[in-house]
Amino acid sequence: MRELAIQALSSVEDGYDLLAPKFDRTPFRTPDGILDATAGALRPLGPFGRGLDVCCGTGAGVRALEPVCRDGITGVDFSAGMLAEARRARPDAEWVRADVRALRFREEFDLAVSFGALGHFLPAERPALFGGVYRALRPGGVFAFPVGAPPPVASVPYWALLGFDVAMRVRNVVWRPPFVMYYRTCPLGAVRDELAAAGFTVTTVPLTEMGLREGVPRFRLVLARRGDGGR
Repeated sequence: MRELAIQALSSVEDGYDLLAPKFDRTPFRTPDGILDATAGALRPLGPFGRGLDVCCGTGAGVRALEPVCRDGITGVDFSAGMLAEARRARPDAEWVRADVRALRFREEFDLAVSFGALGHFLPAERPALFGGVYRALRPGGVFAFPVGAPPPVASVPYWALLGFDVAMRVRNVVWRPPFVMYYRTCPLGAVRDELAAAGFTVTTVPLTEMGLREGVPRFRLVLARRGDGGR
């Protein structure tokens, strides 16, 4: 708890640098079930050439990219500590330190994925993120990421997430630097509209392996495909 408190009072970058050595043993790492379900949903669309993990952290997303990418994998993140852990775990991949709101790649990848990262971006920042991913993909390339169904209002998870977001907003009002991590700022409808504005054609598929919540899939995979024309 002491370490998490220190992290929460840091910037996003410094906080993840501090957490990096233990990150893969925390609940914050994307579960293998979601990574495997993502790979399974992508397999019929591939194989792909080069893969890009956006906000790669310690490199867990490689588990989803390796089964479907033939020509190598690149991860990009702005935390030096997280990238150091990724290099130790996956020395065969390429790891790049960069701000994903200003990606410099141009038509270099056929598939991009991201796991659990959208909450680190304010709504006003997502167009720059999505635009950068669009430019990084070759024509016909796919940007894929899972989104969870919102929990029912009467459920404990709903109020837990709401309470967390409120606490983070209060923290960011009274403390600097800010730590941007919100769970309720990226509803699927808004994300679809922003991806379409960036030039993507957007569909979703259910990740049925992850089960149902009140009769609807607990997770869906967003599939944003770049068209043949550039931007």
